[in-house]
Formats: sequence, structure tokens, C-alpha cells
Amino acid sequence: MKKILLSAAVFALSATAFAQTKIAEVAKFATETIDFGKIKQGVPQKGTFTVTNIGKTPLIIEQANPTCGCTISDYTKEPIAPGKTGVINATYNAAAMGHFEKHLTVKFAGVDEMKSITFTGDVIAAEQYDKDKMQAAGNTAATTDNVKEKEAAANEIKAKETATKPATLKKAPVKATKKVVKNS
Repeated sequence: MKKILLSAAVFALSATAFAQTKIAEVAKFATETIDFGKIKQGVPQKGTFTVTNIGKTPLIIEQANPTCGCTISDYTKEPIAPGKTGVINATYNAAAMGHFEKHLTVKFAGVDEMKSITFTGDVIAAEQYDKDKMQAAGNTAATTDNVKEKEAAANEIKAKETATKPATLKKAPVKATKKVVKNS
């Protein structure tokens, strides 16, 4: 019986000693994917991932590495206190046209598991980007013009209604007059 109890105690201690800390227990990302949308070719885009320490001890980002040579990353090097946030910055060079999806792997101290974060978008030619931007600005101006036209029409209707309403006349107070009768 003593051997069984001793074996159970050793097993429990070793299971506790080899328990792995999970990322979900110590860190929470505000977002794991940043979508840049349409970006202009040759104009690098920077994205910032925010990570919150949800653990009870300071959180250290050991590494934040891009999976390709087209990104540059920087990250909070100091320990992140419990409840506080740190950042991981990533920049895409936008040299090649087309859709992209790039990943960074993040490693936290004391956690064996790695976290993958992503940024995506579509690189378009500078001419097309400028054309799309002008068109979007034109649509915004057209929308603003439509609102102004509607407001002007509403004001005109109000003015017509006011002009066609019959005026309300107030009656003057009636004065009492004495009738004088002459006796002849």
C-alpha cells in the first residue's frame, strides 16, 4: 500500500512539474489578424498588434519573427506587467503586386507553444490606387452634395408652406358705446 501511495504522489508531482503553460493563460491579443485592405505599391504599411498580459507574473516576449523576408518586426522588450499591454509592430514593404498574407511567430518566455499572428491586404498599382482614391473621394463629395440638395429642398418646402398658410387675424376688442337718445 505504501508503494502505491508513493507512486501516486510521485506521479502527481511529476505531472505538475511537466505541466505546460499555455499562451491562452498568459497573453491575449486584441486582434490576431490585421487587414490593410488595398495598399499602394511601393508604400510600406505598418501594423501594430497589441498583447495584454492576462497572467499573474510579468510577461516577456522572447521573439517575434516574420516568416518571410518582406516584413520587419519590432516588439516590446521590457517585461509586461500583469494587466498591462505590449506591442508587436510589423511592416510590409508592398513591393510585389497582388494579394498577400504574411505571418509572424511570437514566442513568450516560459511558454513552449508559439503564436502565429497575421497581416493581409492587396497591393495595387500606384495609378489604380490613386484612381480608386479619387473615385471614393468623389462618391463622398456626391453624398455630401445629395445631403445639401435634400436640405435645400426641405427648406424650400417649408418656405412654401409658410407662404401659403392663411394668416390668422386677431379681432380687435369691441368697444362699448353709449347710445344717446334725445327726447324731443
